Amino acid sequence: MTAHYMTASEARRAMAAGSLTPLDLTRACLGRIAEDDARTRAWICMNGAAETQAEAIASSDPRPLAGIPVAIKDMIDTGDMPTTHNSPLYGGHRPAADAPCVEVLRAAGAIVLGKADTFEFAAGGRHAATLNPHDPTRTPGGSSSGSAAAVGGGHVPLALGTQTGGSTIRPAAYCGAGALKPSWGLISTEGVKRYAVSFDTVGLFSRSVEDLALLADVYALPEAPAATEGRLKIGVCRTPYFDQALPETVALFDALEDMLSPVADLVPFDLPAGFDEADELHRCVMHCEGASAFLNLVRTRPTLLHDDFHHRVELRGGYTQRQHYEAYDSLALMRIEMERRMAGVDVVLAPSAPGYAPKLENGLRPKENPVFNACWTALQLPVVNLPVWAPGAELPLGISLIAPRAHDRRLLALAGRLDGLLDQRQAVANF
Repeated sequence: MTAHYMTASEARRAMAAGSLTPLDLTRACLGRIAEDDARTRAWICMNGAAETQAEAIASSDPRPLAGIPVAIKDMIDTGDMPTTHNSPLYGGHRPAADAPCVEVLRAAGAIVLGKADTFEFAAGGRHAATLNPHDPTRTPGGSSSGSAAAVGGGHVPLALGTQTGGSTIRPAAYCGAGALKPSWGLISTEGVKRYAVSFDTVGLFSRSVEDLALLADVYALPEAPAATEGRLKIGVCRTPYFDQALPETVALFDALEDMLSPVADLVPFDLPAGFDEADELHRCVMHCEGASAFLNLVRTRPTLLHDDFHHRVELRGGYTQRQHYEAYDSLALMRIEMERRMAGVDVVLAPSAPGYAPKLENGLRPKENPVFNACWTALQLPVVNLPVWAPGAELPLGISLIAPRAHDRRLLALAGRLDGLLDQRQAVANF
């Protein structure tokens, strides 16, 4: 296997066996970027010292990510590279230190290869220049566009993104990457541009569930109940928004029972009353907290600030402060009832996106739809995206696996049992 397509876990095993060095892997990743990034445009800037840093790491280094190149979304602080937030206000911004989530990666031995493109402030405004690694006429998804494309396109095995609505899970689905949106609050968001503090979460991209479990160790995610060893009971949740699913996603969900039959029984999952309001409640909290997050820029640096953020501060999405507080209360009650119902299944399965990555419209990004993600983000639940490849497909789909809060490790163990059943590219067409 070409080194740049290895998972982080495969690369670590190759290093331990003496068949690969950190410098070999770093050079392979840089070579892939040089070959592909003029088309994909995943990167904002590169770490000029990456090869020197890789050369200084021994293949026998016991740290869990020793010598593994990673990409960092360009609204997460890095002390040795700019953090521009894809905003003209921060074009020359150089933070004084790494965000804690980056410090943890470096302490584990990872090499930060560079900064990956993002929507402006991971919220709106300017879109990333990134294109889908499987088809450059399509979007990679936002706002963690560069992170998802870098992993899905074979540039790096791991990347950090963020999610406030659907900004990790949806681009992972469009780019064919695995991803974990952890339970809210488990990974520090200090040094990360905040948008809606009730939802903002550092997201993890990888090429395998094994690598997501490795990152769970690196970030000391809490222990969780052991996953079922026998046959699984999966609650299928098409969500109240399934009328917005595209034909390819409808066909996928019709085929899931056969695809997962070797390990699981699928049953309908009954949602709490009022769940159809979860998307609206999410938008209420996000817009109101976002108005506070961007007020300082509107007041102090208005000229170069995109109109999108002026509107967010001035209009607050049309919500009042009283509605904001009532949304908190409604979501708190919904979380309790959701987790009560989740006790009846091993895991809940839902769409990660409406369908395949949308095509660009006259070279411009189409408006993206986070409706299949925001409801779970609003409930602060952990979500894993598993890539799904239809027979003969050139584009991936994605399914979301969802578990109760703090059950991230259990969720990853269950995801690992399903992962190998979802690549149907060599199978007889059945959806």
